[in-house]
Amino acid sequence: MERRATRGSTAHHRRMRTAPAPALEEQKQQRSGGLNCQRTPPPPGCFTIQLVIVFLWVAASLAFLPLVLPPLPPPPLSLLLLPVCLLAVLAALAFVPLDAHNNVVGSSCL
Repeated sequence: MERRATRGSTAHHRRMRTAPAPALEEQKQQRSGGLNCQRTPPPPGCFTIQLVIVFLWVAASLAFLPLVLPPLPPPPLSLLLLPVCLLAVLAALAFVPLDAHNNVVGSSCL
């Protein structure tokens, strides 16, 4: 009886290995959107022309705007301490141990 089970499973594996090639090609075409909608690959490299233009615009703004704009007064001390206090609270929370036994969620049936 074990031989029948192994023969059936190997026959199944043989059928799965010899899948018809046209069916696989159709699946690939359906996934990629068909033959008519093939996308052209992006140009090699990381930067596109639009990205380089944005970088140059930001660099020029950072270089010339401080020369054109008037100097601003310093912010109040409370605004300067706000990021420092937030960082201190987050650092303290990072070292607080988590008590996982009290955070267990149970199911309630009504």
